[in-house]
Amino acid sequence: MGNQQSNIGGGPGGDGRDDKDKKKEKPKYEPPPPPTTRIGRKKRRAAGPSTASKLPDIFPTSRCKLRYLRMQRVHDHLLLEEEYVENMERLRKAKAQATQDSVSRGDLDIMDRNADERSRVDDMRGSPMGVGNLEELIDDDHAIVSSATGPEYYVSIMSFVDKDLLEPGASILLHHKSVSVVGVLTEESDPLVSVMKLDKAPTESYADIGGLESQIQEVRESVELPLLHPELYEEMGIKPPKGVILYGAPGTGKTLLAKAVANQTSATFLRIVGSELIQKYLGDGPRLVRQIFQVAAEHAPSIVFIDEIDAIGTKRYESTSGGEREIQRTMLELLNQLDGFDDRGDVKVIMATNKIETLDPALIRPGRIDRKILFENPDQNTKKKIFTLHTSKMSLGDDVDLDEFINQKDDLSGADIRAICTEAGLMALRERRMRVQMDDFRAARERIMKTKQDQGPVEGLYL
Repeated sequence: MGNQQSNIGGGPGGDGRDDKDKKKEKPKYEPPPPPTTRIGRKKRRAAGPSTASKLPDIFPTSRCKLRYLRMQRVHDHLLLEEEYVENMERLRKAKAQATQDSVSRGDLDIMDRNADERSRVDDMRGSPMGVGNLEELIDDDHAIVSSATGPEYYVSIMSFVDKDLLEPGASILLHHKSVSVVGVLTEESDPLVSVMKLDKAPTESYADIGGLESQIQEVRESVELPLLHPELYEEMGIKPPKGVILYGAPGTGKTLLAKAVANQTSATFLRIVGSELIQKYLGDGPRLVRQIFQVAAEHAPSIVFIDEIDAIGTKRYESTSGGEREIQRTMLELLNQLDGFDDRGDVKVIMATNKIETLDPALIRPGRIDRKILFENPDQNTKKKIFTLHTSKMSLGDDVDLDEFINQKDDLSGADIRAICTEAGLMALRERRMRVQMDDFRAARERIMKTKQDQGPVEGLYL
């Protein structure tokens, strides 16, 4: 019995300890169960094209007004989507077409630009052409030419070639493929020749020449009248003179008369000094003479004035110097131009020299130089005209008497008289006087005569 009580009592006591131990243990965390409905939560859509193209489910499933309205709404959304897709497709095609047009337009611009640049390069580079000689003209469109290599060709002449320049012996341009004549090489004139041509006529006229009436008359008959009125010589049945030479002492008015002729006529005037025809290299002197007369013929009527012709026109003699032989060759070319096979036409030649006795006889023979005009020192009447001409604009004193200088027997030239008047005016200015007195003229004359006797003629005061 006692054991039974203990067992009965022990049983409940043991169960109480187990309950305490269970209370002391902490309960484990358990997540809340997922909700059974979607209230308050959005359903995550699966990614992919199938879900994007899938139509939404329409509820309710039974046929009713609400289902009909929802189906209309879905239909409207589908129409909007279709219209959007069509518009985007149309816009994409338009952009593609515009891009293609811009690319093609850009390509065309690039092609045009390349073509322009290529043509510009071709123009700058030029097509290679050969140089040949014209041997014989067959007709207006065909000719026989020879190249530098030697053989001759029967070629055609292009229509744009100037037929007037084609003559046997002319230098021509040949096309490198067809060997046809495409141009004519003309001999360019030296720049020195263009400098010799007077663009502006001199201011001196016949009225500025004191005396020299007979010389002026001869020059006008030989040079001016044939250019202005050639019909007079044709009616008389004579040929006008080809050229004249002015010779005489220095300062007697040879160059001044040539300037007056250039002023009086409207012809082209070429002024050359004989020393300019003496060139450094062999052949340049004769070539310059040819070019001078070529330019004169192109600008006809024209007058060629060669001053100091004795620089190249002296008598020929045996010489071992290369320079002397070149000067003689230059003179031979001048002889050929004055009276060669080719007619010069309306080209007149005026020469001037101080020493005509040193010139070659072939240069001044009739046919080349038809008139020889002598210029002597002025006589009393001419001296008076020259003094009156140079003192007409000067302020002279009351005591000035120019007859004292006019009646003196001396070798005063026209240049000396001009130098005396200029020197007298400078002496008056030196003493701050506005009038030139007789003492100024006397002192000026003594100074000019002394300079002339000691050092020769005063350089730079010739007319």
